[in-house]
Amino acid sequence: MSAPIPTPPRDVGTLLEALPYIRDFHGKTVVIKYGGSAMEDRALREDFARDVVLLKYVGLNPIVVHGGGPEITDYMDRLGLTVEFVDGLRVSDPATVEVAKMVLISAADYIPVVASVAADREGVSHNINADEAAGAVAGALGAYKLMFLTDVEGWLRDPGDPTSIVSEASAAEVIEALPSVGGGMRPKLQACVDAIAAGVTFSHIVDGRLPHSLLLELFTDAGIGTKISA
Repeated sequence: MSAPIPTPPRDVGTLLEALPYIRDFHGKTVVIKYGGSAMEDRALREDFARDVVLLKYVGLNPIVVHGGGPEITDYMDRLGLTVEFVDGLRVSDPATVEVAKMVLISAADYIPVVASVAADREGVSHNINADEAAGAVAGALGAYKLMFLTDVEGWLRDPGDPTSIVSEASAAEVIEALPSVGGGMRPKLQACVDAIAAGVTFSHIVDGRLPHSLLLELFTDAGIGTKISA
């Protein structure tokens, strides 16, 4: 009687599960907005860096747009500057813009590719909301996917209830819900639908506090977070 065939380790099963996604995504551009808790925790930063390298090695074209909200706020507090938000967007006077430039443009520890600071036609610097910047970059490049790594499980219908996560939604459903959405989720959802209107196929909002959340959303059947499509 022959010996029983051993069950493959879970790691092998996960790899086999990922293979169809790797094939489908090969050569496609993925724009990743990186911010929140994923930037604050050293272990998560290292995981993120390895994950982005892995995406490149398996044939995707990852582009990172990084924000620095917590760091900007911290430096402003130290300098005695007023921190103000309206509808989830930071109000940036000239002093705030200078702090943002200092934090974002010099943030080599965060593996930046695109910093959300830009100049207008007159050469005046502006602190651009990183969510909006990521959506614009994804739309301009015709990216296949736009990924937001944030510090919540995804889009929650009820921000106080983690079980109210919206796993999948259409851009039309998001547009209808936007007037009732507040805080930092609103610019993310707006950027998602703007990117889709510009030709991006899918937008995702993913919990960056979870190690390897980027890979879990891209390469597993279940996925995590919120997926928005046309």
